[in-house]
Amino acid sequence: MCEDEKLDVISYPVESAAGHANWPLKGGYPQWFALAVKPRFDKSVAQALEMKGYETLLPLYQKHHKYGARSKFSELPLFPGYVCCRFDVQSRLPILTTPGVIHVLGAGDMPVPLADVEVSSLKTALKARHPVVPYPFVDTGQRVRINSGALAGVEGIVISFTQRVRLVLSITLLKRSVLLEINRDLVSVEEAPDWAELGRSMASGSLDLAEGD
Repeated sequence: MCEDEKLDVISYPVESAAGHANWPLKGGYPQWFALAVKPRFDKSVAQALEMKGYETLLPLYQKHHKYGARSKFSELPLFPGYVCCRFDVQSRLPILTTPGVIHVLGAGDMPVPLADVEVSSLKTALKARHPVVPYPFVDTGQRVRINSGALAGVEGIVISFTQRVRLVLSITLLKRSVLLEINRDLVSVEEAPDWAELGRSMASGSLDLAEGD
């Protein structure tokens, strides 16, 4: 992204954010789901699903390790133990039979799709090559949307607005978040209205993570 490219950010109420959730299921229509996978099977599962023709999302980040006088960078999953995949829920057998896949996350025996806006925001940030790192799960605060530049369409929660804007992107069903930092001089933020206590059924823990059929 060019340093002189301005990123305009607008705030919006929680009702709008909740409306992006893909509930209920849309049979016959590909949606994003989270797959629980065996430990250290993240990359192999993603590769196997892509070879089957499925679109996957396995966000990675670089972690610096220091061993005495030596050091190295490792590429690790942002959400270890999970792989996101886009597929038709009515035709999920090829997904479940992929080596390393444990189950599709959902409520009881029904898979629950991920919110499109959460997946697309994370994909956009990764495509723009902005560093993102794991962060404690956040689902409340001033929610904003970037509406121009390489990060246009990214939605998240602002937790700091100093020299650098710190924006948290969350995958609510996984209760996982990542941190995205942007230079303050590239971002403008409008004051958000007071939040209503709405649209939090997925974040409240009312949905159990269980195996799909």
